[in-house]
Amino acid sequence: MTSWLIGLVIFTFHMAGIVSAVLALLSSRTSQGAIAWILSLITLPYLAVPAYWIFGQPRFYGYVTARGQRDSVLRRVLARYRSHVDPYLTDTPDPDVRAVEQLAQMPLTSGNRAELLVDGQATFDSLFAGIDRAEEYVLVQFFIVRNDALGLRLKECLQRAVERGVRAYFLYDKIGSHKLNEGYLRDLAESGVEVYAFRSSRGLRHRFQINFRNHRKVVVVDGKEGWVGGFNVGIEYLGQHPRHGPWRDTHLKLTGPSVLGLQEAFWEDWHWATGELINLSWIPTTICEECHDVVIVPSGPADTQDTASLLVQHAIHSARERFWVTSPYFVPDQSVQDALRLAAMRGVDVRIMIPERPDHLLVFLSAFSFLPDMLRAGVRVYRYQPGFLHQKVMLIDQAAASVGTVNLDNRSFRLNFEITAFLPDRQFAAQVEQMLEEDFSHCREISVEEVTSRPLWRKLMSRAAYLMAPIQ
Repeated sequence: MTSWLIGLVIFTFHMAGIVSAVLALLSSRTSQGAIAWILSLITLPYLAVPAYWIFGQPRFYGYVTARGQRDSVLRRVLARYRSHVDPYLTDTPDPDVRAVEQLAQMPLTSGNRAELLVDGQATFDSLFAGIDRAEEYVLVQFFIVRNDALGLRLKECLQRAVERGVRAYFLYDKIGSHKLNEGYLRDLAESGVEVYAFRSSRGLRHRFQINFRNHRKVVVVDGKEGWVGGFNVGIEYLGQHPRHGPWRDTHLKLTGPSVLGLQEAFWEDWHWATGELINLSWIPTTICEECHDVVIVPSGPADTQDTASLLVQHAIHSARERFWVTSPYFVPDQSVQDALRLAAMRGVDVRIMIPERPDHLLVFLSAFSFLPDMLRAGVRVYRYQPGFLHQKVMLIDQAAASVGTVNLDNRSFRLNFEITAFLPDRQFAAQVEQMLEEDFSHCREISVEEVTSRPLWRKLMSRAAYLMAPIQ
């Protein structure tokens, strides 16, 4: 009897491995990923089958289904929203900007004011002051929220807003904020704040989808002011954590029609988390004197294409003189690596800024497996010295720049919900250039010799870490 049961278990695992291998062949986004999954599912099904159903799903199908279920309502609301934005639409002749609009499925709007917020004090002073100005509603979404001094300030700010009669909606990622205790959430809820977690594994049907994250950091006040960028909520983001030291990050405050793009992304995420469609204002306002053009680019595993990766590739390919990018995690897919090398070969000043101090060891080690080829092609790589670098910023020539939540790794490209503000605006690009030049002055440049002279055991560790990149 025991032998019969063991045989049945073995047969079941191997059949599940074959079925899963067929699904991997049909759905994997890259040939390398498909080959890796197929080989492991057939040869090691006992380990690979559970791993595939947890980490191997290429799309967030539950979110796609939810999106389809409320499309008729969404279309009616967005039709009204988009008609209000019509006076601010910019009919650009630039094919590079039109491509970004197509990727974003959102329009380029004029009449915006973009304020660059450098580091934590400026960001949270601006953000909390904005919440205190709220008259109708506040939308708050972060990947990480901590129950520390900064988290308590956010909680108190939202509680004050509710006391004034403002509706407050608080959305946090269940995995990213796994240390956020129930007392914090209960205090918010009891004061009248609507509190929900973003769970990718919601419901029995999608219980294995635990590898997706909502990495967006968005705050919207009354549909008029919005904040987006690299900051989560915790004292380390103010440089007050002894392990990380000074924290270098960038956020963006927006006013004008582009804020409705941030609001739309939050609205859709809230619907997945709650099943509700909340009532918001979709009337754009503009108060700027020197206005900026902005496209909001949401991206994530429910998209029909790899929006974040394509946005980065497009930015690299469109650069003629300069492409500067900063990211705390640098493990781009092969297409982005190729685009960076080709840009350097055609004479573009390609610079990548990464931290000196590692935050995630596997991600940090992964980069060293492909850096030699990039450095030989002329890509320049800098490591930020004063503390931990967390900003996600791109600068394209003197014509455009972006600030958002996308890291240059597979997780941001394919597994996380992300959001980016893309500004094809020379004035804003000049501000970003000045900011990044200051950052580069605090970096050291990596040489080919530094990377290639590492001992063999470190090279092997880097290569092994790089093989884990698809699920990091």
